[in-house]
Amino acid sequence: MPGITSNGIRLEYETFGTPSDRPLLLIIGLGGQLIQWDENLCHDLVSRGHYVIRYDNRDVGLSTKFDKADMPDVMGTWRKILNGDKSGVPYTIEDMADDGAGLLTALGIPCAHICGMSMGGMIAQTMALRHPSRVLSLTSIYSNTGNPDLPQPKPEVWSAMMAPPPAERLANIEHMLGFFKMIAGQGFPFDEDWTRRIMAASYDRCFYPQGTGYQSLAVAAQNNRKDVLASIKVPVLVIHGTDDPLVPVEGGKETAAVIPGAKLILIEGMGHDLPHGGAWPQIVEAVAAHTLEASKNP
Repeated sequence: MPGITSNGIRLEYETFGTPSDRPLLLIIGLGGQLIQWDENLCHDLVSRGHYVIRYDNRDVGLSTKFDKADMPDVMGTWRKILNGDKSGVPYTIEDMADDGAGLLTALGIPCAHICGMSMGGMIAQTMALRHPSRVLSLTSIYSNTGNPDLPQPKPEVWSAMMAPPPAERLANIEHMLGFFKMIAGQGFPFDEDWTRRIMAASYDRCFYPQGTGYQSLAVAAQNNRKDVLASIKVPVLVIHGTDDPLVPVEGGKETAAVIPGAKLILIEGMGHDLPHGGAWPQIVEAVAAHTLEASKNP
């Protein structure tokens, strides 16, 4: 996979399809690597007319790391953020949005359809706000507006997410498998074999829990976009599961409500599922229809 300089850092990326097709930038969520955008799903998007770009956000995978030291004091910094002190946050969601826009620039793509999941949805929304001329359409999947008054993750999910991951390979894989099983919805089968393979590949590709910690601080310190999202002019699709224990469905509902003309799709029984199987064929169809319509009506 190639790497490229974007926004002053190195981003690892991969493309699928033909550059003359509709460009679609996929932005992964907290701690996720580009390989979590399932390769078959990427090919499905290509078959529907997309030129797909997936990449590692800063501090994960093979992209630039910001600290080689021990795990950051995530909980201590989170408490400071809640008290209004963001001085311990090494970078912001805005910085990560600039990374995505910079990647498009480096690839010679003037504008693209942007699709983000979870933290990636926060980044995608922020790209549409900070770089409106670069965004043809926006798809926000199980994300929210950054409004601190929205419902929070279930306590047991929060505890599992904040627990330090085991450093030993097999223990880490099982730990991550358990977490993703916890946040998956009850409406669709959980593919344990696929998830275990992806977690193993992610560990082997780059085990760097510090980066996930730093990314979580960017999420904690994000701006409340509830009011400013109304300024987005491009077509917006919001997708959320009704059974999401990590980013409750109210986050998706609010996102769609505050963006004029946004379309909301609620998927019954979907949780915070990884981009594979289950509800994702329906999501691919919805994204493809959304980008096609946006391309016809620029």
